[in-house]
Amino acid sequence: MHHLTLGYSPCPNDTFIFNALIQGLIPCPNVTFEERLEDVETLNQLALAGQLDLTKISYHAFGHLRRDYVLLHAGGALGRGCGPLVVATQPLTMEQLQHQALLIPGELTTANLLLQLYGTQFANVRTMPFDQIMPALLRGEAAAGIIIHESRFTYQQHGLHQVLDLGQWWEQHTGLPLPLGGILAKRSLPTALIEQIDHALSESVRYAQQHPQAAADYIRSHAQELSDTVTHDHIQLYVNKFSVNLGDEGIAAVEELLSRAEKQGLIPACDLPLFATT
Repeated sequence: MHHLTLGYSPCPNDTFIFNALIQGLIPCPNVTFEERLEDVETLNQLALAGQLDLTKISYHAFGHLRRDYVLLHAGGALGRGCGPLVVATQPLTMEQLQHQALLIPGELTTANLLLQLYGTQFANVRTMPFDQIMPALLRGEAAAGIIIHESRFTYQQHGLHQVLDLGQWWEQHTGLPLPLGGILAKRSLPTALIEQIDHALSESVRYAQQHPQAAADYIRSHAQELSDTVTHDHIQLYVNKFSVNLGDEGIAAVEELLSRAEKQGLIPACDLPLFATT
């Protein structure tokens, strides 16, 4: 019997994806999970400390973890029209934000990596939990901030203005979907076990898509402040065919993101394979 620690966020897309696996609604023989629900930057840091066997991760963080972790094909967040947004309290351009204070949802988030790939003039950044960025902007603590997750559905209600859609920028420059977060497993785990979990997670996503109400209570227990409409829109945006399996297009997107980050010296080079191999 394998007892594994498993980290993922309380966001609706993750609880939707993992519910069937955690509740035993799909089989994963001889494996039990000890789940830990944290915001994505906390998960990034826990993985850096080697404290999780399996975890949701920002692809930026994965760039620093490739020697210790492999990527799973299932369970991640990758797609089109789902990128982080730079928002401000006033209509501004990215050029006007150069050298101004900018809030980011974590140093190792993909949001921050995309900002650095966009331009090097944004060095005056301050990290803050993603759900505190909009309130901080409304208090006048910074000129702008990068919002992720459900904030993209609600920022206009607070009078904030979109400066740049970083996902749209990525898609226009690469033609590829945007890799936001993936699921990792420790390289030290047996390859057959990693493949078994990968398959089970893919089945967990399929189960959730076929039985969307099965996870409703679990999702609601971790997203109590979100309306049903925002929760639904969140899941529809971040859970898609790439969550079932990255496929060739998804893998190409991940490789392109990591390659660009390597070339700019934003992550260390690594020649190990992305996935577990026999």
